[in-house]
Amino acid sequence: MGKNLKEAMKMLEDSQRRTEEENGKKLSSGDIPGPLQGSGQDMVSILQLVQNLMHGDEDEEPQNARIQNIGEQGHIALLGHSLGAYISTLDKEKLRKLTTRILSDTTLWLCRIFRYENGCAYFHEEEREGLAKICRLAIHSRYEDFVVDGFNVLYNKKPVIYLSAAARPGLGQYLCNQLGLPFPCLSRVPCNTMFGSQHQMDVALLEKLIKDDIERGKLPLLLVANAGTAAVGHTDKIGRLRELCEQYGIWLHVEGVNLATLALGYVSSSVLAATKCDSMTLTPGPWLGLPAVPAVTLYKHDDPALTLVAGLTSNKPADKLRALPLWLSLQYLGLDGIVERIKHACQLSQRLQESLKKVNHIKILVEDELSSPVVVFRFFQELPGSDPVLKAVPAPNMAPSAVGRERHSCDALNRWLGEQLKQLVPVSGLTVMDLEVEGVCVRFSPLMTAAVLGTRGEDVDQLVACIESRLPVLTCTLQLREEFKQEVTGTAGLLHVDDPNWPGIGVVRYEHANDDKNSLKLDPEGEKIHAGLLKKLNELESDLTFKMGPEYKSMKSCIYIGMASDDVDVSELVETIAVTGREIEENSRLLENMTEVVRKGIQEAQVQLQKANEERLLEEGVLRQIPVVGSVLNWFSPVQPSQKGRTFNLTAGSLESTEHTYVYKVQDTGVTPPQTPSGTRTKQRLPGQKPFKRSLRGSDALSETSSVSHIEDLEKMEHLSGGPEQEALEANSPEQRPGAPTPQEVEQTGAFQNRAQGPEDDHPQMRRPGSRELRLTQPVNSHL
Repeated sequence: MGKNLKEAMKMLEDSQRRTEEENGKKLSSGDIPGPLQGSGQDMVSILQLVQNLMHGDEDEEPQNARIQNIGEQGHIALLGHSLGAYISTLDKEKLRKLTTRILSDTTLWLCRIFRYENGCAYFHEEEREGLAKICRLAIHSRYEDFVVDGFNVLYNKKPVIYLSAAARPGLGQYLCNQLGLPFPCLSRVPCNTMFGSQHQMDVALLEKLIKDDIERGKLPLLLVANAGTAAVGHTDKIGRLRELCEQYGIWLHVEGVNLATLALGYVSSSVLAATKCDSMTLTPGPWLGLPAVPAVTLYKHDDPALTLVAGLTSNKPADKLRALPLWLSLQYLGLDGIVERIKHACQLSQRLQESLKKVNHIKILVEDELSSPVVVFRFFQELPGSDPVLKAVPAPNMAPSAVGRERHSCDALNRWLGEQLKQLVPVSGLTVMDLEVEGVCVRFSPLMTAAVLGTRGEDVDQLVACIESRLPVLTCTLQLREEFKQEVTGTAGLLHVDDPNWPGIGVVRYEHANDDKNSLKLDPEGEKIHAGLLKKLNELESDLTFKMGPEYKSMKSCIYIGMASDDVDVSELVETIAVTGREIEENSRLLENMTEVVRKGIQEAQVQLQKANEERLLEEGVLRQIPVVGSVLNWFSPVQPSQKGRTFNLTAGSLESTEHTYVYKVQDTGVTPPQTPSGTRTKQRLPGQKPFKRSLRGSDALSETSSVSHIEDLEKMEHLSGGPEQEALEANSPEQRPGAPTPQEVEQTGAFQNRAQGPEDDHPQMRRPGSRELRLTQPVNSHL
């Protein structure tokens, strides 16, 4: 029994196992993605897939993206990643020796090039990661019991990390997230407001903050200084900050693009002071045009155990191999190649700076004109009767609203200028940024872009030429903005819309009769009118650009008028918009009213025709309505039927009988309605002159004389061409036609006609297609 039971259980288990395997195969084949099914794909197919993902589909529109200029030094850096993967397969002893040699050589070379003696190096992919590791090292150095007690030590004496107000955005939040510290551990140090650069840290205020934190029982831990701020490239007073940090035992860390100038022969004193700080972060990849090269954090510390705990050093060979691409690239470039690339970038910035000094309406924001590797500039213009738009501190007699309006106007224009320059000179690597005090500016930082994009001196000259070519457009647009606003404000039916983000002349909205000014919702009727208005304006083929879009603060449609490249007649422009919008609104309302009038006229005609039928039944009698009897009676005593219909005049909106038409075989002359006024008289333009252009002063008399003579010629031609038509009309008038009704009879009938009368009016079948008359007769009434 035991043996049989064992065999039976085995058979059941085998059957269950086969069922589970089959189900597993079915489930796994359905869950595995397509590229992984089967026995794999060949290398050609995989590389083709990578190429398609990199360059996109052929159907997609090409994007003007910056393509990095990968030279031979770039291929050396990329080769380092492949060699790193190959070297990691060596045996442990060879791998340890090789990685130690690569790490020590790269550290020594970087310290000598950038004048940082006796330093250690940490290589990291994320640029902010090195600062996070330095903060951990500072915490372990200042809190001796942190390894044992953990965050209880920090709770009793909270650490404070000081950051400049000009630091790159998101840096403080990143440090708190990486270190597990609350946001109150960050202290934001304001920049100078009275003396010095407004992008430098206020040293006196920093010292006051440090003293206040010490009195509150906090521990000042670390200060992050800038050798070239992320926005405008200004350098803090690192020498003074270093003295302050030594006095209070604070770790000093320096970062910024200006640290690259440490490799040059001449270095400013403010940047040279960074060589004495506790740590600094370098980004040699963008500086030298090396792709996929890690950032480097150089630091000084004597305790290897603490650096190991903080994560700055590692025993893993894979972490040491991060320096391999940089190790290969530095050897390929050599010291002369490294210095040449950094020097070339600085020369480009100096070249642009010197050229922009000669350009009007361009203000340069630089700290040191002799050695600043970053150039920040913006367009500005002094409007008549006001202070310069770009003053940091506005005049006390100037209204805040006026200052804000001018500030927004210049911000929109500078944003447009920056985007235009980026499209025209893409190798310049320009960046549009919004500063808190100055507003929107354009930044040229060749240290971060020149080596990658291959910027040359000719590109800088082209950039200056493009700026000079766009200045007339900017100045003309800024001057016309206030005039446009005044014209729109003084024109009935138009509303000026303040949009701070629009760089053109202005934004206007046409207010129709049913426009609810207090509502912010979408207006279908207004959107329809503005769509027709936009179409009419674009058909004028002027130099101005027109766009339609929602209002800045609501969903209502508006007309956006673009930049003005020449002197524009703003009054004509506003008048054209108002008249065109009014015509579109009147035409739409005329169509709606006509539809309603026609509907009511048809209903009234049906009622009158029904009454006429009832009257006819009463006149003929009931016997004539019986099928057989009525036929016999009509044969003996026929009845002369009178065709009575109804004529509906679209212009007059009246419903009248058509009896006189069948009696006299002619239609009566109606009243011709007056033409709809078109607002104002169209401005006479010279041949070839586009709309909305002011006439030249020297040609005013000539244009006036030519326009008057042209009008006289047109009148003569019309008089000559109108003679025969007039004779034809008089010849075909009812008074001279035999059998035509007298004027008194025409007046009694009251028929109206909305066109000139011709010979074909004797027969209704010969009616012109342009006749605006709707006729309803009894036979038609049966179908209605």
